[in-house]
Amino acid sequence: MTDVLGVLVIARNGDRTEYYQDPKTYESSYTESTALGAAESHQLGSFLRSTYMSSSSPSYIADMKTDLVDTHEVHVHAKAGGEGTVVFDSAIALLQGLFPPNPANKIVLANETTVIAPLGGYQYVPIETVEPGNDKSLEPWTDCPAFEQHISNVYSSSVFKETAKAADPFYGAVRDYVFGRPTTLENAIYDYISTELSHNKTYAHRLPPTLVEQARGFADFHENAIFSDKDVGGIGNLAGRTILHTVLSSLQRIAFNGDPLQFLLIETSYQPFISLFHMFEMVKENPELGGIPNYASALAFELRRGPAPEDRDFIRIKFKNGTNGDFETYHAFGHRSDIAATEFIYRIENYAITSQKQWAAACSSGLDDDFFHIGSQNAISSTVFAILAAIFLLGMFVLSKFVKSARAKAQSTRIRLADDEVSQSNPPQSQYPNYGTLSNVGPGIVPF
Repeated sequence: MTDVLGVLVIARNGDRTEYYQDPKTYESSYTESTALGAAESHQLGSFLRSTYMSSSSPSYIADMKTDLVDTHEVHVHAKAGGEGTVVFDSAIALLQGLFPPNPANKIVLANETTVIAPLGGYQYVPIETVEPGNDKSLEPWTDCPAFEQHISNVYSSSVFKETAKAADPFYGAVRDYVFGRPTTLENAIYDYISTELSHNKTYAHRLPPTLVEQARGFADFHENAIFSDKDVGGIGNLAGRTILHTVLSSLQRIAFNGDPLQFLLIETSYQPFISLFHMFEMVKENPELGGIPNYASALAFELRRGPAPEDRDFIRIKFKNGTNGDFETYHAFGHRSDIAATEFIYRIENYAITSQKQWAAACSSGLDDDFFHIGSQNAISSTVFAILAAIFLLGMFVLSKFVKSARAKAQSTRIRLADDEVSQSNPPQSQYPNYGTLSNVGPGIVPF
């Protein structure tokens, strides 16, 4: 038996078309998936299956159903804001690799007909989309004044200005290959160059050597500066702080024997990776992590049994940068080995943002209620339902008072006859037709 009790995987989306983000607010443009992106995510799904669902793997999750998905054991969250359509498509492709079609995915009908799911037993795994309008856990940086101020502070810092000056020769050389797009360090142009290099044959033949590598280097510097902070609880780490609540709560669920959860997938964009690497102090000894992860990258948190006679569970952190290579193990907070789950949670849980109220406080956006909760898609519908129910009950109370008052008034003014007000008494019971009882109701009618 292996030591892995369960795993949480944060995966980046696959390849997509050009994607632009406003350099001051990070409001995003439209983008869509490509066949290459779907193939990358599918490959990642197959890799995760071979890692965690193959009995020959040292990281095999022994107690997990691996042929047909058990939706109690496997949960999937996908970011819906920003490049959310691409993220959702990537989640679908990844799950196709994680749980491929299986002819055993079938059902036998009452007439003994056997029906196999389409495409040779395709497995439909539910995906919970995380909408930024009611859950900020996967895109907390938009509509956040404090984060916009953080961006401004980064651009005005001496380090950024020095790097921008050093980048002038590059931006001068690349100007003819970006076709009117701003050539400044604030407007990272790597996304455009990289996209054209992958999908435009003419562009790929014209682009001089080293320009894409230089563009990537400056883009890594730019995004690392924006999505990190010298303080663990700083606003620059906002992308990591909001997703951290889901990470910690899921690890606690996996550790609890009474909870069936064993595999959680969070499909999202690149920003949380950068923040988490800084929050866990992994960048200090691995500076290459301070940049944009490649498409279809994966960050895994494995919950493992401790070696005997240890009775604690431990967390092993692994990262796979893109479709090439295997997982590499990284250590948090200066450790040289796996970290105890209790220590990991103790050291980082106070920096997690768990509610809209905490997000609003961090963003200084002026919201002072707890109307939404990070990680809960049902909060808005539950609250609206409660409000509507209260209005309905109040209306019914007012209406009943009005009806009672009207009846009392009518009773006091009614003209009564000297004799009985009805012309005939109720007929005897025997005159009522007998409709039978439930015991003799005809066949085919089932009482509620």
